[in-house]
Amino acid sequence: MSNFEIGLTSFPVLLILIFLRIPIGLAMFLVGLGGLYYLTGSPNIALAKLKTETYSTFSSYSLSIVPMFLLMGHFATLGGMSQALFKAAESFLGHRRGGVAMAAVGACAGFGSICGSSLATAATMSQVALPELRRYGYSGGFSTATLAAGGTLGILIPPSVILVIYAILTEQNIAKLFLAAFVPGLLAAVGYMITISIYVRIHPNAAGVREPMPMIERFKALSEVWPVLLVFITVVGGIYMGIFTPTEGAAVGAAGTGLIALLNGGLTKVTLVESFMATARASAMIFFIVLGAGFYNGFLAMSQVPQQLSVYVSELGYSPWIILMIILTLYLVFGCVMDSLSMILLTIPIFFPIISTLDFGLTLEETAIWFGIIVLIVVEVGLITPPVGMNLFVINSMDRMTPMVETYKAVMYFVASDVVRVVLLVAFPGITLFLLRLFG
Repeated sequence: MSNFEIGLTSFPVLLILIFLRIPIGLAMFLVGLGGLYYLTGSPNIALAKLKTETYSTFSSYSLSIVPMFLLMGHFATLGGMSQALFKAAESFLGHRRGGVAMAAVGACAGFGSICGSSLATAATMSQVALPELRRYGYSGGFSTATLAAGGTLGILIPPSVILVIYAILTEQNIAKLFLAAFVPGLLAAVGYMITISIYVRIHPNAAGVREPMPMIERFKALSEVWPVLLVFITVVGGIYMGIFTPTEGAAVGAAGTGLIALLNGGLTKVTLVESFMATARASAMIFFIVLGAGFYNGFLAMSQVPQQLSVYVSELGYSPWIILMIILTLYLVFGCVMDSLSMILLTIPIFFPIISTLDFGLTLEETAIWFGIIVLIVVEVGLITPPVGMNLFVINSMDRMTPMVETYKAVMYFVASDVVRVVLLVAFPGITLFLLRLFG
């Protein structure tokens, strides 16, 4: 077998290991290490790679942004920011048909601006919003589907851990990716609210109504979200004004949310240790997956799979848009069986070289950023796509009374909204690149 054929053979081997419940990071590590040994015929080269890859991965300054954003999300939860966001959104939207669900989506968008994790956003907001949705007569399937979809805003609205990983893999500017994600993130939140409005008209019994709150109480609730605005403006504004780098901004955000949590009484010795331990566990999981991907991608590079696939695709003569749609379709399929981080780490080293050779009428940097945002959105769809949408399982674990099939039925309305948004962003790259071109 040629090196290229060996590289292609590794894909079904990797998928078999994943289906056998071997963690994705360990599966990529084993296949990558075994593949390197098979190609070189020398254990010394594979072991040398074990030393150099481990050091280069864990000494990366850019990766230090990941635990900082995760810690910021934990501190934000302790500081009561999720509750404040939901109460503020509910005070203005709760009296409308489907308004409490819309408020949950709005709160998820706000919490996503200070938390870079989709699962954390979904889990945190469900604790706050699920009792209120139940209280006002929202059906179980509609409630869980709304929170699962709203949680995906955590990886789209900056800061985003997945965007950081994508930036490292493709050697793109993290700040520019964050800037480009704003408009698509807002479109996602608006699209979900429109979806809720449509759903409650088709299923009028799925949502109850509540009495409007007095205007003075609305503004009082709105005034309590100032910590979120302060942290967001400090972190994001500081990054784009050049006051500090994204990594430094993440550290400032973590310190700021920690201080707010301390002042609000949510941060104690016990909760501080719990936050550090939770952040350490999540960071270790992400870092090990990154390490495993490094080994596997090194093996693929040696087998020449990405390079030869790029040449092969360019010689086919297909329209760049057709190739892009095929790649996005594959992401939708992968999303049914894999988590978002695994998809990014496994596929970007293969697909990105192909996209880089295609002409979409954009510069190479614009193409990389535009493609990254689109991929992030499609990966986000995978988080709520049956049968293995991770957000669906997170929410279902908090609402055992609702059958998973009911959540599946309701969430397909949100999936349809995501598909419409993907089509818009693919057809009109300027939507994604608008802020980048304006301020870049």
